[in-house]
Amino acid sequence: MITEKYWENFIEKNPSYKDKPYEAWQFGADPNTLAALVVKGTKTLTCSSFREYQMENEPLPEVGDVSIILDEENQPKGIIENTRVYTMKFSDVDDEIAYKEGEGDRSLAYWRKSHIEFFEWLYEKLGHEFNESEEIVVEEFKLIYK
Repeated sequence: MITEKYWENFIEKNPSYKDKPYEAWQFGADPNTLAALVVKGTKTLTCSSFREYQMENEPLPEVGDVSIILDEENQPKGIIENTRVYTMKFSDVDDEIAYKEGEGDRSLAYWRKSHIEFFEWLYEKLGHEFNESEEIVVEEFKLIYK
């Protein structure tokens, strides 16, 4: 109910999105912190497992997708729109991606450490072993409402 009301408030101010579908979701690792980074404008990119999309038979995100970002209590914190979506090998992630992800000190070293830990945990749950040649899905986005 809260999510629908949040969307209605957004539509009142942004009627061009009226017929646009949206999803509401939390960032997996630390919903409150990551949502706050999005609202602050620090986090403008997120990465996920390509393998997980394949195993769950889910379509990949697309440019133009709109999402309501929720905190850990499912309270809406902001609305984002994807501006660029692509896949790449985990091992090919560079400083720019790490910086745009906005976490920790925004360095590639921090990004690699935290994402290896996350993907190792995730892949174990999926019944696979993570390695750095795995494909990841990269979504760049802009905050369109808070």
